Amino acid sequence: MSEDRCERRIIHEDRLAAARLALSGLPPAALVCDLFKALADPGRLTIVSALAVQEMCVCDLAALLGVSESATSHQLRILRIANLVKNRRDGQVLYYRLADDHVMQLVETATEHAREAVTGGGALT
Repeated sequence: MSEDRCERRIIHEDRLAAARLALSGLPPAALVCDLFKALADPGRLTIVSALAVQEMCVCDLAALLGVSESATSHQLRILRIANLVKNRRDGQVLYYRLADDHVMQLVETATEHAREAVTGGGALT
């Protein structure tokens, strides 16, 4: 018998109704998945973590990542489309910052969870 399945198929209507009610007020799962997809890259996650400290220009972020400015701009575009970062121009320099405090809270929570899984014996797959 699989440890990931019930041994007997029983639908708990009360739990199903409660779950449907709780989910009805949430944004579509696809939108939330898009947000996580944008963060599901080590380079983009590094950018977000760096921007949590201070706003930075594309050149500085490229130097931090050790990649080209073009590659960095591409990653920033993905983050901007996902509304995770915003930018501002100061003359010829384009600075990026986090879109809001929720972005860093999300990353901090995920980091804490990953740390617990590693140190607490839980498995990340």
